[in-house]
Amino acid sequence: MKPIWIVDDDHSIRFVLEKALAREGLAVRSFAHPQEVLAALETDEPQVLVSDIRMPGGSGIDLLAQVKERHPGLPVIIMTAYSDLDSAVSAFRSGAFEYLPKPFDLTKAVELIRRAVDESLREAVRDERMSQVPEMLGQAPAMQDVFRAIGRLSQSNVTVLITGESGSGKELVARALHRHSPRASGPFVAINTAAIPKDLLESELFGHERGAFTGAQTMRRGRFEQADGGTLFLDEIGDMPLDLQTRLLRVLSDGQFYRVGGHQPLRSNVRVIAATHQNLEERVKQGVFREDLFHRLNVIRLRLPPLRERREDIPALARYFLQKSAKELGVEPKRISDAAMERLVAFDYPGNVRQLENVCHWLTVMAPAQLIEDKDLPPELLGEATVSPKPAVSVEPAVPEREAPPGERSWLDDLERETRERLLAGEAQVWDALTRRFEAQLIRTALDITHGRRIEAAQKLGIGRNTITRKIQELGLED
Repeated sequence: MKPIWIVDDDHSIRFVLEKALAREGLAVRSFAHPQEVLAALETDEPQVLVSDIRMPGGSGIDLLAQVKERHPGLPVIIMTAYSDLDSAVSAFRSGAFEYLPKPFDLTKAVELIRRAVDESLREAVRDERMSQVPEMLGQAPAMQDVFRAIGRLSQSNVTVLITGESGSGKELVARALHRHSPRASGPFVAINTAAIPKDLLESELFGHERGAFTGAQTMRRGRFEQADGGTLFLDEIGDMPLDLQTRLLRVLSDGQFYRVGGHQPLRSNVRVIAATHQNLEERVKQGVFREDLFHRLNVIRLRLPPLRERREDIPALARYFLQKSAKELGVEPKRISDAAMERLVAFDYPGNVRQLENVCHWLTVMAPAQLIEDKDLPPELLGEATVSPKPAVSVEPAVPEREAPPGERSWLDDLERETRERLLAGEAQVWDALTRRFEAQLIRTALDITHGRRIEAAQKLGIGRNTITRKIQELGLED
């Protein structure tokens, strides 16, 4: 374990804490000025940092901000006199773990530092566990074929066309092809050609010169220039407009292109990987996709199977996504019962792996207990999955399900009604829209109860302090 760092211009404070922590078997390193800490961070890192708030060499608040930029997950305890409590409260907004008022009780100080150490070690274990997960999961034969193809292409710069349904993980395959190629040290640049309006797509791909069109205040490099020396991933290539297909073909043929409004030819050394959920041969027959561009892209084709063709991979994927969601939300990962897993495996997933990930995120937020039962699954799985009931193995009488109180049933009914209306109306991004509203209301209520104290609000919600800070920023709740 790394040492505890203490920074205080008062030698007696440093001495007392050093001795107390040494008795606990904790290594300690002391500093008199914030600048010494910043210099030491260039080559080393503490397990926990304990800093005074007012020092001749600088402010503990400023030190906190700089430390958090370099090490966002590092627990920082701010020591402060009672007269500095306003400053200490502002420190929480910068991500302080806790404050330690002076004069402090030594036993409580050591207990607080020990708690920060435990938190730091838990975070490290979670990070290590997540880092050990392979970049792509799949034991199904169809996925093993994909992995073998990636391996065979690892020393090649050949153009690849990835086909597969929406949400099946085409960008993950493209990233793996890049990561295991001779261009791995170069940039990986992705663009979804279906998500960008036609009028803007040309500029996104090739860049533009200043004054090329209204609003072009400065010169802008396009994705081809940004990906120089690396890989450009063109997602949903089947939706590219015909006139841009012509420009793309020219780049692939001779490596030259012009920025919008430009007169100087440019070159970019780029490997192109394209992907589509559409049948390009059929698009060629319909006259909406150039046949010569199709043959230029279709050098090596990789078909990514839909999730329903690789059901044996669903348990491993579900457990991975549950861990991932728990880490993002700052909570403990939930476990899933055998009965619930059977339903997950039986579902057809029209949205493929992306839909499974969304389901796992929903379960992390909405499932009432740490063990996910089949009754906790979202309605679309309960209504559509066809699972043969398992034979009873217990003769004990079944315990009736808890009936939801009227208030809880009311808001669930409202949620169901709004979800149904949005889905039937064909609205996009329903999950994101409703999840943002749900999370925002939870945080607003907790902050109201705690009178704006974020750390306390996070504790009451059961999420991490860094999580609530990030969510407040993402959801626009700063004011």
